[in-house]
Amino acid sequence: MKKLMFSVLLFWTCKNIFAQSLELLPVIITETVQQKKSRETGRNIIVIHKEELQKIPGNSLDELLRFIPGIEVQMRGPAGAQSDFVIRGGTFQQVLVLIDGVRMNEPLTGHFNSYIPVLKEEIQRIEIIKGAAASIFGPDAVGGVIHIITQKNYESKKQQRLLTDVKRGTYGLSHQTISMEHSNKTSALFLGIQKNNAEGQPLRGTKGFIKSDLYSGNFSKKLKGNWNVQVRAALDRRDFNAQNFYTTFISDTAREKVSSTWQQASLTKSTSTADYYFLFGGRQLYDNYVFRPSVAANDNRSRLMNIDIRQVRKLEWQQAKFTSGFQVFNKIIRSNDRGNHTHKHLGIYNSLMHQPLKGLFLTEGIRIDWDQSYKWNFIPQLNISYAIKDIVWRGSIGKGVRDADFTERYNNYNKVLVTSGRIGNPVLQAEKSINMEIGTDLFLNQPVQLHATVFRRNQTNMIDWVQTKFENMPRQVNLIATGAYALAQNIANVNTSGAEIDVNGMHKISEKTTLRWNTGLTLVKAVAADDISAI
Repeated sequence: MKKLMFSVLLFWTCKNIFAQSLELLPVIITETVQQKKSRETGRNIIVIHKEELQKIPGNSLDELLRFIPGIEVQMRGPAGAQSDFVIRGGTFQQVLVLIDGVRMNEPLTGHFNSYIPVLKEEIQRIEIIKGAAASIFGPDAVGGVIHIITQKNYESKKQQRLLTDVKRGTYGLSHQTISMEHSNKTSALFLGIQKNNAEGQPLRGTKGFIKSDLYSGNFSKKLKGNWNVQVRAALDRRDFNAQNFYTTFISDTAREKVSSTWQQASLTKSTSTADYYFLFGGRQLYDNYVFRPSVAANDNRSRLMNIDIRQVRKLEWQQAKFTSGFQVFNKIIRSNDRGNHTHKHLGIYNSLMHQPLKGLFLTEGIRIDWDQSYKWNFIPQLNISYAIKDIVWRGSIGKGVRDADFTERYNNYNKVLVTSGRIGNPVLQAEKSINMEIGTDLFLNQPVQLHATVFRRNQTNMIDWVQTKFENMPRQVNLIATGAYALAQNIANVNTSGAEIDVNGMHKISEKTTLRWNTGLTLVKAVAADDISAI
């Protein structure tokens, strides 16, 4: 399978809106939870800052992300009804989404990972890490990581801002956003509301409508002793036409309602010798899916709880930083379709970033996981970067892992009778991979940056849905002999190779106008070691 993806991002910047240097300096990123310059990471990382985000057209975050080179956003429905994120030819479950360092991937299906409970107005920057980052962030960080970092605007003087945004479009599209910011030198508060509605384009006997509301709040405060605390909460509600979102049946006239809440808290401290992080995140999701009016609705309720504690020690030896941390998360589902299940995961990780020679940067990472499904797992990773003036040579090798979600394991397991459809498989093995990449970064004088990378991902136990006859189904309790079924299976070992080029630049057009542009090209080829017939 070959896939070619090309994207261009182009926008103007007015000087009187914000001050921007015309030098494209290497940005400070948090790829290994240690802040460092991008040229030191050994990775291909795209960073989009707040000022750039404000120039990108879109009414939801998934609409914004589709303009970033290297991210494939598979959209269904209008105005953020539902989207899947794909990076480097992986699956949508192989992309990890973080908010301020806390994982938010929901455990039900992965289709709701695009429901990011953050308004565009409260984002400081978005970091896109291409390729595996499992040695620090854990499972699901296989194809890449999308890290949303919110702003903490401590101002020397008390400031208040009120922002509004109203849009109208065809097919009954309406978008309203109102947000308020209050800040001083020790605290910052953000409150915002966003509403997206559309009647939608005509479908088979109906229209592709959506009604969505997002309520978000974020508070941060400086404490004594160099401590900082941040808390945030959000409510996301969506009601949309889901006709043929998941099936190709003519009888599919589905409607879906999804409501999710998000709570997050962090306590951090920074000293001259160490940084300390205490992170907590909780997500609750309610999904009501009606395939057609004559069929009982699927009622799914899932919860995710995540705790991450880490410290970063600053060493004199080779300007090193040593990160050690502990992570635990718990997944719960209560469903009339998939049943009631709980899934636990523990992880211990360490990472050392150091500079043995001038211009040479090494990052070694080791993570040991215990998972309720695949038990013990060892995840190493090595990143290397060598900078010579305006040229950076880099490489990375590491392992990745993704476990099956609740839908892949238990779909249609709790129903009395299933005449056709997808059937979960509780004995699925976790997907595992070895990821390799080499690349170069050119920081030209114009100023223009060019990032070129070739990569390969060798995967085992890939999970997909396979058409399976009744007599071959491992569990036939609620099935019928004449039914048409697709069983979740570990279908194959898949080797994915590819190349990507990202180019961006910034040019001064006049005293008040600056042109910034970003373009990218990705070529991916996937070869299965087995003869597969997945959906």
